Amino acid sequence: MTVATLPPFNTAGAELLTRLARPEVRELPAYNAGLSSEVVRQRYGVQHVARLASNENPFGPSPAVGQALTQLSLKAGLYPDPNCRALRSAIAERTGAQPDQVVVGNGSENLLEVLCQAFLEPGDRVVTLLPSFGLHEIYPRMMGARVQMLPVTPALEFDVDAWVAALTQGPAPKMAMLSNPSNPVGCMLDAAAFRRIVQATPQETLLVIDEAYYEYALHTNGFPDALAELRAQNRPWIVLRTFSKAWGLAGLRVGYGIASDDRLVQLLDRVRTPFNVNLAAQVAALAAWNDPAYMERCVSDTVVQREWLISQLRAMGVVMAPSATNFVFINLQRPNGPVAEALLARGVIVKPWKEVGYESFIRVSIGSAQDNTLFLEVLQDILRIEKL
Repeated sequence: MTVATLPPFNTAGAELLTRLARPEVRELPAYNAGLSSEVVRQRYGVQHVARLASNENPFGPSPAVGQALTQLSLKAGLYPDPNCRALRSAIAERTGAQPDQVVVGNGSENLLEVLCQAFLEPGDRVVTLLPSFGLHEIYPRMMGARVQMLPVTPALEFDVDAWVAALTQGPAPKMAMLSNPSNPVGCMLDAAAFRRIVQATPQETLLVIDEAYYEYALHTNGFPDALAELRAQNRPWIVLRTFSKAWGLAGLRVGYGIASDDRLVQLLDRVRTPFNVNLAAQVAALAAWNDPAYMERCVSDTVVQREWLISQLRAMGVVMAPSATNFVFINLQRPNGPVAEALLARGVIVKPWKEVGYESFIRVSIGSAQDNTLFLEVLQDILRIEKL
């Protein structure tokens, strides 16, 4: 049997598609998700690949996750709970929230998306960080919002004065999207700086605190208790966290938010897809959540490896940002593309940053001891060759 294939669009067809698309979509940058291990193996002919680009937990999930998923195939024909009630209740109990203040998404990036869909209109102003997690810019722009990006200081720290000015001067922004610690920089607002920004935020501004690296930041002195600070405020807010990093579930996509009010969650429920968190993800997240000791061991080991890697890089004279996360943001002081490509050729995946003004930076995840050592060895070889 011969299967007919459709011919590719000609130029006229491509132009038609472009006209049909919303203008906001036509102008959006593509999110840089990086390369898979399989692509790197095939392209460069390497056997071992060090995945140091996506900030994954190199130790993987708790063994309890595998046990919980063992019999899941028997339920694959059934829809999952659209409200994630078991998982929301467990999260609420440990965080001191009410279950109806908790929302769960297909990764915290899904919650960023539905927040923008629910609250942003063309022309609204959104304040966020530069450099940023790409979707902090892309999703607001998708809705036609204007995104004001506030650069970090030359020392690669939050510019708190600039944040206060952006929040207090002129009309109130519709949304302030603040990652603490920062992704991709890794720097952290301490409790006093966080309080300054919260107190400067107008009541009519929705404050979105992205704590994707919360579990790692707890190991840094001064990390603020965002929930305690925000619960004392009479304003709309939501704190986002994820199972993708410390909990080792990046492949299953589960994130959650704790909101100021159940009505905020109800608004998000109106725009999210009804079954946005699949059955396997719900089962795995609950199993991981019920084994916090495993997660804490992974985080502690990662922090030890991070500090070792930072000490080795400093000995090499490498410049980097402070980090309260499971990655380091390195200034190569040269274009990052050739260095990232040379690392790939040796089986090391890192993330070269592409935002204007940061094209000399790479973000390097903390991996296993073996992979961290491999990265150092390869980077030393590359920098030595460049000096010859």
